[in-house]
Amino acid sequence: MSHFSNQLLLEPLALLHGRAARQAVALGVARWLAGGPWAYALARLIGPGQDDTILPVTALPPAWDEAARRISAPAPDAGLPPGQQVMGIINVTPDSFSDGGQHDRVETALARIKALHAAGCEVVDIGGESTRPGAPAVSVEAEWERIGPVIRAVRACSALDGLSLSIDTRHAAVMDRALVAGATLINDVSALAHDPAARAVVARHGCPVMLMHMRGTPETMRAHTAYGDVAVDVVRELGQRVDEAVAAGIARDRIMVDPGIGFAKTLEGNLTLLARLPLLANLGCRVVLGTSRKRMIGELAHEPDAAARDPGTIAASLPGMVFADVVLRVHNATAMIQAMRVQQGLDRQ
Repeated sequence: MSHFSNQLLLEPLALLHGRAARQAVALGVARWLAGGPWAYALARLIGPGQDDTILPVTALPPAWDEAARRISAPAPDAGLPPGQQVMGIINVTPDSFSDGGQHDRVETALARIKALHAAGCEVVDIGGESTRPGAPAVSVEAEWERIGPVIRAVRACSALDGLSLSIDTRHAAVMDRALVAGATLINDVSALAHDPAARAVVARHGCPVMLMHMRGTPETMRAHTAYGDVAVDVVRELGQRVDEAVAAGIARDRIMVDPGIGFAKTLEGNLTLLARLPLLANLGCRVVLGTSRKRMIGELAHEPDAAARDPGTIAASLPGMVFADVVLRVHNATAMIQAMRVQQGLDRQ
């Protein structure tokens, strides 16, 4: 069992940004969150014997010094371009919930990736297996037949030199083939828990990896939505996955974490996670946030068509920008990049 099951955590509260954050930090009444540009003036103490205690950062007990240092330190870039990034989604599947069948030919997938890159997307995520709720598993061979030709086409295209190519897969054999073919990083919704060989593959390649929080599998996750405190439980369970990855030989500074919005969470659980994202700073890893077109947005906005949920996706993604190096994983990268640049302007004021 990981030490994260009982580790002391701090939840940053009373967040400040822009000029107010800089002034408060200079006065000593606030601390930077993950290196800034956001800061926090209050913190909730989470650990044995604590009952929702909230204190000013100037009055934190010495026992929480390590946690305070951890959540104030900038996260490693994990081998991706630094700063806030928008990761474009390309599903080369016939059955993904939003864009299934749209990019299942190499030509259409490559054209879409070129358009994303031209719009300012430096990271693209390719998926060959739908992980929507209730989705059936596909074989390794079927998954590779979908994504392998796309990876090769991207790496043969000089216009896409420098593009970071993420592969969304749970299968070690697919990971290995993809990395040999030129993929940059692995995005595993099971946090390397689905395939016993996955951690060894990632460790051997030394590549960046995204560990997402999920309970159960895409087929069963709806039965695993009961939490004590969903935000704290997700951080602790992700922390265990990070420690397991490190124990398997994966460098901690190559690991990113994703709270898994929509995976084994209710609507209220998803909203709680988004409202309390700063808790993820306790993990000391770069944060990936994927809310794009998910059921939660449809429920809140009364929009049954997943492809019509891009405005809601932007609203649900912006909370992630409390982190200076967040990776926002979305289908409509062009719209998200525009929104991100506006938020960045506000954060400088």
